[in-house]
Amino acid sequence: MADSYDEECDYLFKAVLIGDSAVGKSNLLSRFAKDEFRLDSKPTIGVEFAYRNVKIGDKVIKAQIWDTASQERFRAITSSYYRGALGALLVYDITRRTTFQNVKKWMHELRGFGNLEMVIVLVGNKSDLSESRQVSEEEGKKIAEMEGLFFMETSALRNLNVEEAFLRMINKIHETTMSQKCLDVNMKESNVVGAGKEIITIDEVTATKHSNNCCYR
Repeated sequence: MADSYDEECDYLFKAVLIGDSAVGKSNLLSRFAKDEFRLDSKPTIGVEFAYRNVKIGDKVIKAQIWDTASQERFRAITSSYYRGALGALLVYDITRRTTFQNVKKWMHELRGFGNLEMVIVLVGNKSDLSESRQVSEEEGKKIAEMEGLFFMETSALRNLNVEEAFLRMINKIHETTMSQKCLDVNMKESNVVGAGKEIITIDEVTATKHSNNCCYR
């Protein structure tokens, strides 16, 4: 279930959900953040986001997941939100081949606007609709291997592998970030999210606790 924004945490990781419209991005996020699913889910307008705390070792990570609108008329708005994102779930619908064919387009956008070290999980959603499948699991695995991505099939409706997909991304972000470098305590930029909430971005990772030690292991 969702954690309160005010709950104390060590780091904040930003990630984005991308993919064609109606592939189930909003319901994947709703499942992960609130364990909810809506059959009448409407298209996302602009950008929405949700939080959930995840414990890795002795650290509490607050995952800030942005759900970006897929409609072309919103692209100019949402492209700026790739900045600072350390991970992405790239989602397609296994019952609509066109959404799978557009994976390469989304990869091009991610690599154009996002961090080169971004952790990306390719997600084939709606695995519960196997009778309507147009994209095989083997095809998903193959393109993931070609592009150097993690891969998983999910069902937001039945809550299959949703938790696992998000946690794989968050754990890999933590592993990659902590192994690359110690955090620089010099503040590079700050962003305000919500009333009175300040997020301090430090070398692409947000440390939400102050410490005399610059290196978190």
